[in-house]
Amino acid sequence: MSAPHATHSRFDGLPDSPFPRLNALIEGVQPGMDPIIMSLGEPQHPFPDFITRTIVENAQSFGKYPPIIGTPEFRASVAGWLGRRYDIADAIGPGKPLDPDTQILPVNGTREALFNAALVATPSMKAATRPAILMPNPFYQCYAAAALAAGADPVYVAATAANGFMPDFAGLPDMLLARTAMIYVCSPANPQGSVASLAYLKELLTLARLHGILLAVDECYADIYDRDKPAGALQAALELDGTLDNLIVFHSLSKRSSLPGLRSGFCAGDKSFMARFRNFRNIAAPQVPMPLMAASAAAWNEDAHAADNRTLYRRKIDMAERTLGNRFSFYRPAGGFFLWLDVGDGERAAYDLWAKGGVKVLPGAYLSRDNSGLAGDTDESNNPGTAYIRVALVESEAKTQTALTRMAEIL
Repeated sequence: MSAPHATHSRFDGLPDSPFPRLNALIEGVQPGMDPIIMSLGEPQHPFPDFITRTIVENAQSFGKYPPIIGTPEFRASVAGWLGRRYDIADAIGPGKPLDPDTQILPVNGTREALFNAALVATPSMKAATRPAILMPNPFYQCYAAAALAAGADPVYVAATAANGFMPDFAGLPDMLLARTAMIYVCSPANPQGSVASLAYLKELLTLARLHGILLAVDECYADIYDRDKPAGALQAALELDGTLDNLIVFHSLSKRSSLPGLRSGFCAGDKSFMARFRNFRNIAAPQVPMPLMAASAAAWNEDAHAADNRTLYRRKIDMAERTLGNRFSFYRPAGGFFLWLDVGDGERAAYDLWAKGGVKVLPGAYLSRDNSGLAGDTDESNNPGTAYIRVALVESEAKTQTALTRMAEIL
């Protein structure tokens, strides 16, 4: 007789995915009007024409195993974009703080790299106890999964209006920081659209170095912003002391270039960590197929389409500002394409919008957990997303205006 498989695992504490939870909330409910989907951050803008052409031109490379380090053309395109976007070209090159040959790696979209980085960064013990991984609350659910997979305690640190939607990691107890292996931070933030200042990033990197922590900065919305270009963590590190120690950044073409199905991005940073991450990826991580890498290089080399995307998102934020006014604590997100609206009860609002108006939005509570009772948390049992809905402005301008009008009438 065979023994039963284990019924419990380290993932028992994993948050449920927000989207099945939303589907369960509205299961069996017919939409009150023609459906408009604003729950999923999946860009609907057309992607550049040259993407398909480049994939076809390089299709013969599907017959080759891709190098885990990417092609020289891919790394050069990423290096060029980083230099232009953050004005750090002088710091990029062989023998400089960011060497494209050793400190840039292609990844299959940022999610897998954000997850796998935790496995490499987290020791079995830190400060003679179980390690911790810190993350903002609300947060990208992948962060929590990564912490649990790495054998660490996920610690949710409040990112609310009271602190500008940027968590106060520096205010955490020294005993917690001593056992922290990694800190996740997202800027521009999903879902709130807040942007970390250069000063905030410098302070956070200083804190990470003081306690031997890897700072993992998710910057996948970096090229989608309202007025001012968001500062970057690489900028902050180079201004701080000219090194990239204790830092890794993540970027993707999913949002910037409206290519979520390409599953292509990159990570860059600390030379020592990148060497270990490269070794891990050679053994256990997926590669980016070479035709897709060629298309990715073309996208990183071309900025006009990203500027066009920004213009479209700004116009939809303008619509939201005109339609919603001062209701729901509306503010223009500094970056990204989400509205984070205080409707009092996010689940109730999401249900009503679907049932009465056919508008599908995501309850904020599904992107959050109860706070960890630490810095910035006034109530240990409080889920900071409960009162909110997240609205993704990814549809056409016409559909977006229709959805916003329905929201203003129903809520």
